[in-house]
Amino acid sequence: HVQLVESGGGSVQAGGSLRLSCAAADTYTYYCLGWFRQTPGKEREGVATIDDDGSTTYADSVKGRFTISKDKMKNILYLEMNNLKPEDPAMYYCAVRLSSVCYNRAETFEYWGQGTQVTVS
Repeated sequence: HVQLVESGGGSVQAGGSLRLSCAAADTYTYYCLGWFRQTPGKEREGVATIDDDGSTTYADSVKGRFTISKDKMKNILYLEMNNLKPEDPAMYYCAVRLSSVCYNRAETFEYWGQGTQVTVS
């Protein structure tokens, strides 16, 4: 069982930045890691993924503004969010897929954090 704990959410003005962190009590080796977001009444949306080799994917809506990265030594996943827009507010979740191959679909991820709220005013 992989336990994930997100932090770093909060409220910022449009154009501002936040960095989300996701700490895992396990190694990130051979896993696909992802960030997803969800607003009430909508499906969970893939934001970014990073695979075992460090290859990344991004939703078109966040390309050029968000950066996913990981620190293998510390077992921490990050999401750097810059130039936040009014359409970015959501509950953000980190997730782990027990495979080195990434698919940007929520249903393919086995473990989830509890979420951290991002608000843009």
